[in-house]
Amino acid sequence: MTTQLVEQLVSLPHFVSVEDLTTDQVNALITRAEEFKNGAPTPKLSQPVYVTNMFFENSTRTHTSFAMAEKKLGLTEIPFDASHSSIKKGETLYDTCLTLDALGVDLAVIRASENDYYLPLINPGAGHYLGLGIVNGGDGSGQHPSQCMLDIMTIHEHFGHFKGLKVAIVGDITHSRVARSNMEILNKLGAEVYFSGPEYWYDHAFDKYGKFLPIDELVEEVDVMMLLRVQHERHAGDAHEGDFSAADYHKQYGINEERYALLKPDTIIMHPGPINRGVELADSLVEAPKSAFVAQMENGVFMRMAMLEAVLRGRKLGGLE
Repeated sequence: MTTQLVEQLVSLPHFVSVEDLTTDQVNALITRAEEFKNGAPTPKLSQPVYVTNMFFENSTRTHTSFAMAEKKLGLTEIPFDASHSSIKKGETLYDTCLTLDALGVDLAVIRASENDYYLPLINPGAGHYLGLGIVNGGDGSGQHPSQCMLDIMTIHEHFGHFKGLKVAIVGDITHSRVARSNMEILNKLGAEVYFSGPEYWYDHAFDKYGKFLPIDELVEEVDVMMLLRVQHERHAGDAHEGDFSAADYHKQYGINEERYALLKPDTIIMHPGPINRGVELADSLVEAPKSAFVAQMENGVFMRMAMLEAVLRGRKLGGLE
């Protein structure tokens, strides 16, 4: 690998949020992920690297995608079963990570229901030391950096740029870590962000990132229609949950055949999954020509490879610099 290429690669001690990424780092990660997708060789590890995937919330795409990315990079996965871990006995996440660190694990990919769970892991405070690299697989309704980055990669793959693209984020916005991560990065990259969906699931704190409009004012204008899953599991105490109707939601806020026909020819529909078919998106449209859902899942492996490589380099693991 040439010195020039090495200088273009991203090095990070952890990958927990997109908030602090520069536009150069975002673009470099996209380039690297696209290289992996196009068959570029993976970095040659001169020393073994051990990684564990700690998922305390259910996951298919993110968990399996990270496992595949780790395999492609030549990492050794150490199995972790959250349901049978000592956390069930009351052990803290920090102490669980301390144990894994002592046993020789180098990286931990973690998904947890608490926002910012990673802060005491990457900044443990005086008298504590944790040598693990942390990669955030999603924290509550906070951040989902790998989903954000694969979304950004998918948009770039389709359009080749971000400046001036009109992107609508539609649905259960308040509870969505995907929405929070994407609105920040899209603004940073020069896209125009719009929001839509039920107003009771929208927080006006997001007004600084974009404008809230009815979906039918956006459907003919946007380049990207980014749909969000209705997250019933996060609606405890929500007065609107008891009155929820899948059919009514689909009629008012979903992409049905009629709205699909109004989209511009080059517009893409995105969804982080799992899709509630017939709610956010009509069943017949999940694999339609304008749907990027399958492309997002495919791109997730290559973007997660790029993210993991950035942490390998940042921590000089596997002999990488």
